[in-house]
Amino acid sequence: MPGGADLGDHPYTVKAQFRDVLDLVPQSGVKVNEVPVGRIEAITLAPDGWTAEVTLRVNGSVQLPGNSFARLRQSSLLGEKYIELAAPDQGKEQGKLGNGAYIGLDRTNRNTEVEEVLGALSMLLNGGGVEQLRTIANELNQVADGNEPQLRALLTNANKLVSDLDARRSDITKALDGLNKLSGTLDGQKDKIAAVIDEIGPGLQVLSDQRPQLVTMLQNLNQLSDVAVDTVNKSKADVIADLKALTPTLQKLSEAGSNLPKALELLLSFPFPDSAVPGVKGDYFNLYAKLDLNLQELMNNLSRSRQNPLQDIPLIGGLTSGQDGAQLGAPPPLGIPNLGGQSNQPRNSANCGNNGGGLLGSILGGQRC
Repeated sequence: MPGGADLGDHPYTVKAQFRDVLDLVPQSGVKVNEVPVGRIEAITLAPDGWTAEVTLRVNGSVQLPGNSFARLRQSSLLGEKYIELAAPDQGKEQGKLGNGAYIGLDRTNRNTEVEEVLGALSMLLNGGGVEQLRTIANELNQVADGNEPQLRALLTNANKLVSDLDARRSDITKALDGLNKLSGTLDGQKDKIAAVIDEIGPGLQVLSDQRPQLVTMLQNLNQLSDVAVDTVNKSKADVIADLKALTPTLQKLSEAGSNLPKALELLLSFPFPDSAVPGVKGDYFNLYAKLDLNLQELMNNLSRSRQNPLQDIPLIGGLTSGQDGAQLGAPPPLGIPNLGGQSNQPRNSANCGNNGGGLLGSILGGQRC
């Protein structure tokens, strides 16, 4: 029908794209906040061939943002249809709607038709969702009949599970983040993983070829373990007795405590103990030693010693300045034979014909005492 809203002296044209315009016709109204501001000039097929393109003529005095919406509305339940132009939310306005503006599918929509509502209600009532809801209710009643304690326990456990999961949501988030990081690492090394998988085939083939030898080895190992267990069982009493016999020795070593390590410290600084080090001025000791290498004297001292022979061998003489020689040991004990058929008494070095006696004299050809 001709007529409609007053367009003023300078109207502008706007195009809007709709997926479905229903029974909208040209000359229908264009409104802003329920106020008529224009009319529909034409309804054509959009360039995509699937949607409708509506051409609107709007009064030039109407000021709207460039990102305004176009909605297909209906004046009443059975009234006429019209296009409503609406601005976006406050603070989101962009640009200005003017002549040649285009409103795309992302900013257009339509209301639901009364026929669509009645059709959906008919499907729901006539053998549709209502019947299915009754079936579901009957099945739930059969499941719950007589199983109230079990269902109550199930709901309690489900509530506890959800509460525990909620309390550990930070740990779950960390686990998911770690899994995401692991997945990223594996994705970055997928070439290496693929190469390993490709190259593991020959190794598996070798294991398959040597399967009989591996089985034989495991069987022999089983027999060995049986023999070892039998040996341990038979020798258990002897081992326990040996350990009990070691008890006094271990106890004495324990009683020695720190004395044994302190005694061994002398081995590294013989013949000077560690306590002598602070008394040294400089980086070395002055040591004067006189060595007696007479073989007969060595043998005599070995035969006379009641203690460790190493303590009485006169290899090291006076250890301090001004001592001319080493004091020989005590007389030989009874029952010890005279080695070499010689007298057990020490010989006086004055009876020697020269100073080349003893072991060195024999080696150098001198007269032996």
